[in-house]
Amino acid sequence: MTFGWGPRFLHSTGQYHKGGPQQGIFIQITGNHGHDLAVPERPFSFAELISAQALGDANVLANHGLPVVQFELSEPLQGLQMLERAIAS
Repeated sequence: MTFGWGPRFLHSTGQYHKGGPQQGIFIQITGNHGHDLAVPERPFSFAELISAQALGDANVLANHGLPVVQFELSEPLQGLQMLERAIAS
């Protein structure tokens, strides 16, 4: 079992999964970014950057034939209850 805290976990624990044995089930949990800020001198915000990185990480895993389940939690406490029900089924 490995764990990576994002964004950009594929630059740390994900290197093992991209180049190592083709095994694993990946759960990606994303959520509300709260107060968003513009990235200076760029046409996107920090929330957009983080979302793009999460999507990119999921795409890389999927392109390597690895299963990825994505959960978008807009409200953390309610989201945790939803995750608990999903894992229990």
